[in-house]
Amino acid sequence: MTILGIVNITTDSFSDGGKYLATDAALAHARQLREDGAAILDLGAAASNPKAEAVPPETEIARLAPVVAALHGEGAALSIDSFSPRVQAWALDQGVAYLNDIHGFAHPELYPRLADSEAKLVVMHAVQPEGRATVADIPPETIYQRVVDFFDVRLEALERAKIARHRLILDPGMGMFLSRRPEASYEMLRRIPELKRAFGLPVLIGVSRKSFLKNGRPPRALPAATLTAEVFANAQGADYIRTHDVAGLAAGLAVWTAATGGNTTSL
Repeated sequence: MTILGIVNITTDSFSDGGKYLATDAALAHARQLREDGAAILDLGAAASNPKAEAVPPETEIARLAPVVAALHGEGAALSIDSFSPRVQAWALDQGVAYLNDIHGFAHPELYPRLADSEAKLVVMHAVQPEGRATVADIPPETIYQRVVDFFDVRLEALERAKIARHRLILDPGMGMFLSRRPEASYEMLRRIPELKRAFGLPVLIGVSRKSFLKNGRPPRALPAATLTAEVFANAQGADYIRTHDVAGLAAGLAVWTAATGGNTTSL
């Protein structure tokens, strides 16, 4: 299982907005995440939570550019988390290893560029067709089929555009990207093995500090709730986990591996 460390170069990310907006702060945080065990750094310069403000592409690029340049010079594997086609095109020009799109690459005009690149693509499902997350009341008993239907359509479009299937990673979305109901996220966590079998592709899970884990719990309980959900996702067969707390996840997985005798996906 591969860990992505989250670096939010934003003013209004729901958990750490503003902490890493300055280039020096973002770089220090990114370097610490690598030291803690992140194989990939997922850099985002525009928050996607329901309360976030829109960020122009040129602002995203200005925030990302010095961080990407410095980390590339250090040999870091980088992912750019953006749903802006302009930012994605810029990121491809920088030679990043991954693009991560919360709307699963909804803009066909970018497909020729995607097809010509070697970047792996994190194709995420969201109930919102565009923009940041909104509050949607989707019944948990319908969410899995919605996710499957989304991937059926989107993967066909990407492959029709000559984007190699082996470059694709599926992210079912979590929290408000699925539904305001916590049960929808738990349903998707339980059905990770089904999703993998349905498409034969690796799956990325991002539950870190998501609202569905709060559910009336005090803020101090959120790190433990996050880690529990992440270790469960690993046991269900998640291939990638995107997290804020890389050190915590790495330690949790090490304990799980030791306790299960090396069987990292055993429940």
